[in-house]
Amino acid sequence: MSIQPALYDLCGIGNAIVDVVAPVSEAWLSKQGMSKGSMRLVSTEEARAIYEALPPGQESSGGSVANTCALAAALGAKVVYLGRVARDQLGEVFRHDIQAAGVIFPTPAAGGGSGGALVSATGSCMIAVTPDGQRTMNTYLGACTEFGPEDLDDALIEGSAVLYLEGYLFDPPEAQAAFRRAAEVAHAAGRQVALSLSDAFCVDRHRAAFREFVAGHVDMLFANETEVCSLYEENEFEPAAARAAADVRLAALTRGAEGSIVLEGGARIEVAAAPAHVVDTTGAGDAYAAGFLAGLAAGRTLEACGALGSRAAALVIGQYGARPMGDVRGLLVG
Repeated sequence: MSIQPALYDLCGIGNAIVDVVAPVSEAWLSKQGMSKGSMRLVSTEEARAIYEALPPGQESSGGSVANTCALAAALGAKVVYLGRVARDQLGEVFRHDIQAAGVIFPTPAAGGGSGGALVSATGSCMIAVTPDGQRTMNTYLGACTEFGPEDLDDALIEGSAVLYLEGYLFDPPEAQAAFRRAAEVAHAAGRQVALSLSDAFCVDRHRAAFREFVAGHVDMLFANETEVCSLYEENEFEPAAARAAADVRLAALTRGAEGSIVLEGGARIEVAAAPAHVVDTTGAGDAYAAGFLAGLAAGRTLEACGALGSRAAALVIGQYGARPMGDVRGLLVG
């Protein structure tokens, strides 16, 4: 088969949500009955109550893979994103922000307007950040849960060097079907499929399906230590890492302050964490993946890709919010 040159470096598919990030105390978390560092799905009513209880914070378009796509575009990659929003105010905020970041976002808004009643509102994530930088996420998926195979754009997937999928989107059965079909379309065009496990709690909910998908459809796996251990039900990192390396062509596994490990074939590359002052860990993994994938798009070595990912993550955790503020091109030096 003749493989056509890619028009885009990256096509991301994920939950299109708006992030609300606010600093809170340990006492606030306790009063709300939240487990620090966790991510849980909430109902419309719970989302409204949490939003009203949160102190003033920062609101911006978000979502794990959307964050990766925005930063990768800022680092010079050509990026497309597919994700479902509603025809409402937050949906417009999301569309404006991601397009302003230089990402192509062709998915039409769902519901509302003269076409009928709105089925679900645009998703949102209330992120409570404690003084130690840990983030506790309460996610209302809303319109994200309606993403299915019909929302795929085959031409954009076929034209992208890497298809990057978000583990958070694995909850709805229709989204799992979309992932499998998207992976088939990408591989048929000779492209690579990458997956972010996103969250250990998400892996816990769908472990068997994740394992099947990783082994059968994924070329590149992005995960942190907790996530990869959860996937393979291992108590230690090294056995889990070995199993990941056996399942995929390339695994990029982050370990917080201990840096990251990149595994490809029999090669093992250890990447040191970049110096950072931790303010908010929201989006650290997203930023790492953005740097890594932007490095791949630029033809850098795996070691250089890991280092760029580490620098991107260090920049993000030194501020509130999952997307860097200001010009990030300085990250490319090194």
